[in-house]
Amino acid sequence: MSKKLIRLFSVISLLFPASIAFAQGVTIPNPLNGVNSFGDLLLRIAGGVGTVVASIGTIMIIWAGILYLTSAGSPEKMTKAKTALTYAIIGIVVGLAATAIVQIIEQILRN
Repeated sequence: MSKKLIRLFSVISLLFPASIAFAQGVTIPNPLNGVNSFGDLLLRIAGGVGTVVASIGTIMIIWAGILYLTSAGSPEKMTKAKTALTYAIIGIVVGLAATAIVQIIEQILRN
């Protein structure tokens, strides 16, 4: 037999049990409890990512404080610490607003 024919029979034999299982009315439960639409999934993902980003932002505020305390009056190091603090605050704001941002985008797309 040719290789193409063997591959065809292999694919058919692998798909045959699946067709029998679906013919018997097998239902697959939703693994994501409470998520019934793509928008709900995005909101849940945004909430999780927002929590992680806000947590990292809090750690970065502590790191910026350590940088500022150890700068010993050096203008370059103080600027670096202030920049880190600014970005940490921006990260916390974005992290806390992540769910709201997704909801606003969802409302814009619905209209």
